[in-house]
Amino acid sequence: MEKSILGYKCTKCAQVHYPNRTLCRKCGHNEFTTLPLPKSGKLLTFTHLYTLPADFEVTSIGLGIVELDGGTRITGQLEIEKPEIGMKVRGDVKMVRNDGYNNYYGMVFYRA
Repeated sequence: MEKSILGYKCTKCAQVHYPNRTLCRKCGHNEFTTLPLPKSGKLLTFTHLYTLPADFEVTSIGLGIVELDGGTRITGQLEIEKPEIGMKVRGDVKMVRNDGYNNYYGMVFYRA
């Protein structure tokens, strides 16, 4: 079964949010429906983290903010050797961390 990241669409104004919010940031309404978010978009900005918790199995990770097709913005890990602002990316939902008790999933982006 393919995993997906869910967005939250305001039932009043149709603004899509990620992650979930109590109130729509556009109109203040409080009811939402869920929908799977697109997995492709463009990289808006990025950074590299070198100080990670001890349970990470890597010494550094790249993080990026991606504007998905449709306009929703999402933060995810980057599996791109030399990221460039504006580049096209595609994402997959992957396990990004295991703390010894739980698996944590998130979006991981690759060069499109």
